[in-house]
Amino acid sequence: MLLSKSVEAKIEEVILSKQLSPGSKLPSEQEMCNQFGVSRTAIREALRMLSGRGLVKILKGKGVFVNNPSAETVTDPLHVYLHLLHENTHVFDVIHARQMIEPAIAAAAALNHTDEDALKLKRDIEDLINCSDEHAELSRLDMMFHLDIARASENPIVPLIIDPIHRLMPKIKSQVYGAVKDAKASAVEWHTNILNAILQRDPRAAREAMEQHLRIAEEHIRTTYGTK
Repeated sequence: MLLSKSVEAKIEEVILSKQLSPGSKLPSEQEMCNQFGVSRTAIREALRMLSGRGLVKILKGKGVFVNNPSAETVTDPLHVYLHLLHENTHVFDVIHARQMIEPAIAAAAALNHTDEDALKLKRDIEDLINCSDEHAELSRLDMMFHLDIARASENPIVPLIIDPIHRLMPKIKSQVYGAVKDAKASAVEWHTNILNAILQRDPRAAREAMEQHLRIAEEHIRTTYGTK
């Protein structure tokens, strides 16, 4: 295990230092055995760990290639970690984390959004309005609006931070939409309020609208799940 971790670290260093660019093929197993002075077992374990982290992809019969970076490379492992760690207790932790983070994100979106961001947020609300009462789809569209606000902050790190938290929400939101009669109407109302503040480039109003929206969201969660 120690040998494979050492090999993993060395290959990772080569990738992160951009000595190998995305799409580049790694040396063969035998070449890496000779290079690192370890067995095939250690090489295969190192590659398996790198593949699990999204740094390389293993194509049977073709070789091992440096993966193209994506947001999912970062957010997928964190989402899995949060889901496994908090599967039975995370409902209130999630909404409280969102209350800490998302008002500031809405304020940043008000200051920094582009015309393209504005159009996407408008479409998100239209899609939510026109959606049937299928709870899973309502939940998906609801959270898409919030993720697009993060993207509208025009800080590429912000969506990476908020996406794993949002991906804990579908089950929660689906149950809320099933239990709270006016949940959709409330979402449409407050999404519209948040969007109007963003479009007016008013960071304080955007922050306050998001704060109120998430306070109501917590009330809906308490109605659905009971008090913590």
